[in-house]
Amino acid sequence: MQPTILVLNPNSLTQVTASIAETASVQFRDAPVRLAYATLTDAPPGIATQRDADRAAVLVADAIERNLQSADAADAFVLACYSDPGLAAAREVTRKPVIGIGQAALGAATALGERIGVVAITTGSIARHFRAYRAHGLAQKIVGERAVDLTVAESGDDRLAVPRIIDTARALIEQDGADVIVLGCAGMAALRARIEDALSMPVVEPCMTAIALASNVLTGARR
Repeated sequence: MQPTILVLNPNSLTQVTASIAETASVQFRDAPVRLAYATLTDAPPGIATQRDADRAAVLVADAIERNLQSADAADAFVLACYSDPGLAAAREVTRKPVIGIGQAALGAATALGERIGVVAITTGSIARHFRAYRAHGLAQKIVGERAVDLTVAESGDDRLAVPRIIDTARALIEQDGADVIVLGCAGMAALRARIEDALSMPVVEPCMTAIALASNVLTGARR
């Protein structure tokens, strides 16, 4: 029986969950894991502020605890928000792998480049992100973070988001010296390939990165 990864969207936007699922269904079509998805419908419609992240954190830990008590409990969990709300709290309720997409993306970025540039969803999220970078000991690797100033709901819109993300990433490259770009919002999950083609530089998409890590952890443990 294939192990299950539950991808948990810590905001209430079902369209973000659907975009992640659609993208993952292609990328992990032949992966030896089953992917399940859940949306925290009581959470804020996007994690833009510290208050949003703090509200979502308790909901995340509670949702994982409920899943563990169910008959079809997952074998690993992916928190599909770049801020990783509730990551520490979730790890307190289970010894199963709980992977935050933000932490996973930064780990992958450090393997691809020396100078990380992050495309944030809103300017208001940048200070919160840098608190996390300092906590992870990675602040010195982040040469810049710039925002597209869209809502999370707008972040996956091809016509609206892609040009802004490309322009913002180019500023990170040309003005800040970035040599690898991280997309700092789960809503951008479907856009990575187009952005990477436009930039001709490595672009890390956090959701698929975290799912790949969870899959490798689970399947590696069974060998």
